[in-house]
Amino acid sequence: MRCVVGLVVCGSALSLIIHAELGLAPWDVLHQGVSRRTGVPIGTVIVLFGLLVLLLWIPLRVRPGLGTLLNAVIIGVVVDVVTPRLPELEHLAARGVLLVAGIVLFGVGTGVYLGAGLGAGPRDGLMTGLVARGASVRVVRTGLELTVLLVGVALGGSIGIGTLLFTVGIGPIVHVALPRFSVGASGHGSAKPATATASSPAAGSEPNTKTNSSVSSTPRKSTT
Repeated sequence: MRCVVGLVVCGSALSLIIHAELGLAPWDVLHQGVSRRTGVPIGTVIVLFGLLVLLLWIPLRVRPGLGTLLNAVIIGVVVDVVTPRLPELEHLAARGVLLVAGIVLFGVGTGVYLGAGLGAGPRDGLMTGLVARGASVRVVRTGLELTVLLVGVALGGSIGIGTLLFTVGIGPIVHVALPRFSVGASGHGSAKPATATASSPAAGSEPNTKTNSSVSSTPRKSTT
C-alpha cells in the first residue's frame, strides 16, 4: 500500500509540474515531445516508455520488483486522470507555485515509494544495470538524461526553469524524505532505507524520473 500511495503522489505531482508549463525533467521532456507529435496522452506515453525500458532490463539481467512494475503503470495512469482536471492558470506566479509544489510532492512521493523497498523505477533500473557492467554512474546518468532531453526538445517537449529546479531540487528533497518513509524507519527517520540512496533526476516521471536507487537484483528507484 505504501508503494502505491507513493506512486499516486508522484503521478499527481507530475501533473502539477506539467500543468505549470515551466519546463519538465529530462525524461518527461521526451514523453511530452512524443505526446505532442503523436496525440497520445502524455500519461499513456509514460506507461509505454516505462514498459519499453523494462524490456531493456532483460539483456542487462536486472530483475524488476513489484514496485518496478507498479511504477511503470501507475504514474502514467494518474497523470492522465489528474492533469485534465486541473484548473487553467494564467498568472506566472500561480504557475510558479504549482511547479514548486509539484517538485516537493514528487520528492516526498519518491521517498514513500522507494521507502517501501519494492524496487526502483524502470529508468533507474536501466541506469543501474548499465553501471553494473562497469560503466561510470556519472557517465551513464548524464548520457541517458542528456540524450532523452535532446530528443525530447527536438520533438517539441518543454524545457525551462522547471527543468533546472527539478534537476537541482529533487535530490535534496528525496534525501530528506526517504529515511522517514523507509520500511522499518523510526519516527525520527533514524533507520537506513531499504533501497539505497537517492539523488535525482528524474526522473523524470518516476521516482527514478527524478533518483539513483539500488535495485535488489542480480547483478546488483524513479516519474515532472
